[in-house]
Amino acid sequence: MVNVIACGALASDLIELDRERGWGLSIHPLPPLLHNHPERIAGQVEELLDRIEPPTLIAYSDCGTYGALDDVCERRGVQRLPGAHCYDVYAGSDGIEQIMQAEPGTYLVTDFLVRGFHRTVMVELGLDRHPDLRDDYFGNYRRVVWLATRMDDAELTALAHEAAQALGLPLEIRPVGRERLAAAVEQMLESAGQNEFFQTGVQELQ
Repeated sequence: MVNVIACGALASDLIELDRERGWGLSIHPLPPLLHNHPERIAGQVEELLDRIEPPTLIAYSDCGTYGALDDVCERRGVQRLPGAHCYDVYAGSDGIEQIMQAEPGTYLVTDFLVRGFHRTVMVELGLDRHPDLRDDYFGNYRRVVWLATRMDDAELTALAHEAAQALGLPLEIRPVGRERLAAAVEQMLESAGQNEFFQTGVQELQ
């Protein structure tokens, strides 16, 4: 079994994909609210690396660590997901670039952020207690773009509209699916499988 240290915001999708595709992963999610404190991500990933057995992969993009996570990966001989942030994993870096070029004032949300919007955004930024701060935080934004993997989920769609309304912004929905995330994980597994240390770790676990 391959261990995966995962961003909490990706964990549910990774668990579903693992079940569907039979990868044989053991998912170890870190708190999703670490995205509000990206300076802590690299340290917490390394702490978890110390506690679990190889082989291990890292289901984080850089996510605002400014290379600190790459330093951990290089020192510990592990791989992470590609891209600057999880939006790249869902929509592709080219797709995100196109969205931002069309409207730089775009606030991006994923399914996870839509579902946990009140806790992750409203409470964490204090907007539930001080709604007058909304323009201070979001006054320069012009729209919300939901990178949707579950277009047939009526509850999630309603929550996305509520999130945009809470920010006083129009909502645009971009269906992205989970294929890019699945492909990125499979590429990591294939690449790691060619690594002698990784193969040894898998054999020891079997």
